[in-house]
Amino acid sequence: MEDRQGCYQICGPNAFNRYGFDEQVPTRVYAYNNRISGERSIGAVALTLIKVADERLGDTDEVRTPDGVTAMYSSRVRTLVDAVYDWSRFNSLPRAFGWIRTELAAGRVAAGEIVRVALRYGDVSTIRRIGALLDRDGVGAVLLRKLQRALKPTTSLIPWIPARPKRGTVDRRWGVVWNERG
Repeated sequence: MEDRQGCYQICGPNAFNRYGFDEQVPTRVYAYNNRISGERSIGAVALTLIKVADERLGDTDEVRTPDGVTAMYSSRVRTLVDAVYDWSRFNSLPRAFGWIRTELAAGRVAAGEIVRVALRYGDVSTIRRIGALLDRDGVGAVLLRKLQRALKPTTSLIPWIPARPKRGTVDRRWGVVWNERG
């Protein structure tokens, strides 16, 4: 990245493991960056480089490795939002919903931070799913209104868990079909 004057942040399964959301240690390093897309290998390290727009990079933590190298990881909150946003790449739904609930209950993240990061880095589906999750968990109306203001009125529905059939109770406020079973 330095050679190409690019920015990056390690994300996905690597960040899930770093923050203790998932015990699986990935064999591949996933990184959002603003220069290169594709699969690469550097020595024994397998990389999946995900090129994103400059504005999709941010909300990071700097980590010093034991050998003195500084690495940029997505922050704890950004990792949770990315688990919902990039669910198809990281195979992270519905686990991400449980991670968010656990982190909120333990006080490691605040609902306001999740809302801020979802609004900054999420898309419409991410905002709808996170809004539905926070609404279901009784988060304050002020935060839910912030998410709702970012959404245009729609009659289209998205599934809570995209890999399952779109059958279940409909949440009209968020346009989400609660398809948790079956």
